[in-house]
Amino acid sequence: MTTGSSTYGFEIPTASRPGAAAWGQMILAEARSVIRDTAGLVVPIGLPAVLLLSQAFGTSQESVAEAGDRSVLEVFILPITLVMVVAMVGVVNMPSFLATYRKLGLLKRLAATPAHPAMVLVAQVTVSVVQTVVGLGLALGIVGVGFGLVGPEDAPATLGTLMLVAAAMYATGMLIGALAPTTNASIALGLLAFLVMGAAGGMFGGTQNLPESMARFGEWLPFGAGLRLLEAAWLGGEIEARHVIALSAAVVLGVASAVRFFRWSR
Repeated sequence: MTTGSSTYGFEIPTASRPGAAAWGQMILAEARSVIRDTAGLVVPIGLPAVLLLSQAFGTSQESVAEAGDRSVLEVFILPITLVMVVAMVGVVNMPSFLATYRKLGLLKRLAATPAHPAMVLVAQVTVSVVQTVVGLGLALGIVGVGFGLVGPEDAPATLGTLMLVAAAMYATGMLIGALAPTTNASIALGLLAFLVMGAAGGMFGGTQNLPESMARFGEWLPFGAGLRLLEAAWLGGEIEARHVIALSAAVVLGVASAVRFFRWSR
């Protein structure tokens, strides 16, 4: 606790900023909230893994000669699963927690303490990153242990792509959390955004089956741009600038809009 000066001849205590211990406690509290929410913990991690397994047995024996004889599972199904994990955590999960905290008045109460409400945002992003890493690790482990995994041609580019995709999805989720008035609305908007981005980006099948205008539009959305970029990095293909620009724009616009429209109370 520090002190401040006073014109009345005595010192008025002023609150000190939260230290590392306070940040750690906030992150632990956020982690407990996520763990207690069984659906929010299991679905973003377990559902993509189940879908991956459902496709694995039929595609792991087929190889793609142009991709170094990698299996169809690794070339097509795995990248979709990895982007799906990131999208479900960032776009569906995160906004629901932020909307819940606003509804319960937690953010408003925090605003009156040294623990600024922004700490909740940082803690939520930190926990979301951990969830994402677990989900990605599970998907990669299933393919690697059960079906054989050649691995990415360019590991640094693949890692950088996943980080950029995560940033774009988290920014989108923060914007949804900023705009959604209630928890149910945040879940509905998050699911709608996830399905629209996924459908236009190739989550339900090759984009060649979509109308050309929709396929082009999907490549500028975070799911489609992230999937194309991840496939290129994984197979050592050409990184297209438009996909990097699309993801970067999603990060900048999402964060800027979330900051502009975010409400700490109902």
